[in-house]
Amino acid sequence: MESRTDGPQRSDAQRNRERILEVALVELSRSPDVPLITIAKKAGVGQGTLYRNFPNREALVLEVYRHEVQQLTDSADELLRTKEPDQALRTWMDRLARFIMAKTGLADALRQAAGTTGGPESSGYALVVGSIESLLNANHEAGTIRPGVTADDFLLAIAGIWQIDIRGDWHAKTTRLLDLIMDGLRAGAPGRH
Repeated sequence: MESRTDGPQRSDAQRNRERILEVALVELSRSPDVPLITIAKKAGVGQGTLYRNFPNREALVLEVYRHEVQQLTDSADELLRTKEPDQALRTWMDRLARFIMAKTGLADALRQAAGTTGGPESSGYALVVGSIESLLNANHEAGTIRPGVTADDFLLAIAGIWQIDIRGDWHAKTTRLLDLIMDGLRAGAPGRH
């Protein structure tokens, strides 16, 4: 059974749904076996509201993942509209790091849900790669990064994020790593003097 996403929802119902997803991300990242009643209580909704939106644990876990991917990928276009291409790319890299850290915490819950449903990984990956390509293309056109950088190059460069321990000071470490990567992307850019 899928989560209820077809048709418009009342604004209070939409707020409840968003709050459930926010709390579920945090709680499932801490423990993949967190009771759903705990998520409902911390979200400030009744158990019936949770189950109307997400009929089972798998539906909730997969929707948390889908929601996070969608927010991440939607933000790329928004950043390109509001910032210079290189600033948009660097800001998006921070968001990608937060997504990766959240997904690392959510990994056990995702594995459990994927075992029962087939999993969301490939469609989410394609959306993220599409966002990377959009950001890189905008930077290539602006001359703000070195020519010829591909999405594959970018993914290989940031792969070190997966080695950072989520239980430590991951934010400071990812910021330093991503600053180094951005400096490397800018080196040799046609628009740099």
